[in-house]
Amino acid sequence: MDKRTAILHANCQGQPLAAFLSASPEFAQYFVPRVYLNYTREAVPAAALDACGLFLYQHLGPEWGELASAALLEKLPAGCPSLCIPNMFFRGPWPLWSGAPGFDYRDIYLDHLLGMGLPRRDILHLYLSTPLGRKYDLDALLAETVARETERQVHTPIQYLDFVLEHWRERPLFLSVNHPGPELLHLAAVGILAELGLAPMAPALLPDAGALGEGYADFELPVHPQAAAFYGLNYGSEDRVYNVYGRAKTFGQYAEAYVDCRLSGIDDFISYLHLR
Repeated sequence: MDKRTAILHANCQGQPLAAFLSASPEFAQYFVPRVYLNYTREAVPAAALDACGLFLYQHLGPEWGELASAALLEKLPAGCPSLCIPNMFFRGPWPLWSGAPGFDYRDIYLDHLLGMGLPRRDILHLYLSTPLGRKYDLDALLAETVARETERQVHTPIQYLDFVLEHWRERPLFLSVNHPGPELLHLAAVGILAELGLAPMAPALLPDAGALGEGYADFELPVHPQAAAFYGLNYGSEDRVYNVYGRAKTFGQYAEAYVDCRLSGIDDFISYLHLR
């Protein structure tokens, strides 16, 4: 039988989700996934929408114009099934993360110390030794990310936040704030398959990390040991080693790279980390 195109209109989570869905023999029997990246504003051609046999999308509001979910749904063929899928984000282990533009993986405390014009040694000493709970309301920051994720989850029937809140202190569930790890991707894929009336994939058929897509699993955002201690995480110790674009770094070494990069006047932190 001819397979239908399953469009995934999603962010960086789209490609690994496509790999997990394709591990289901039933899904693979009926569909060929095609990912269109929403955050790059990649256009979804009219011909692709006309031929779409399944539309899986992360919710985008009207501010996205022709790429808004409602606008794309209106262009689907009559009878084409659609499903809003999770767009997972969690700042829990990284309460100081900031999405401010101009530098990758911004940290509000490091940026504050850098803005004071302190010497490199003093910046790192204060950043690594100061109990974060004395400077920031870490409980409020956690509540803030939970509230935000609760709002995002409203758009999809596939629930994941309760699982995150139950287990995030036991083990890392995210590689970074917007990169859920294999366990959460599997959870989302199983939910999608269930909503489509398809059987979940067998564990032996699950894709490995290499199937998560180029660059997706190349970076683990290190956890500040002070945040790990405050939240009672079973991970995030000072000597824990993270994969930072193929280089093993502790949190302290990662912080040193952050400070050195900023003090050197370099804005492209990702390229800097690739070279360090």
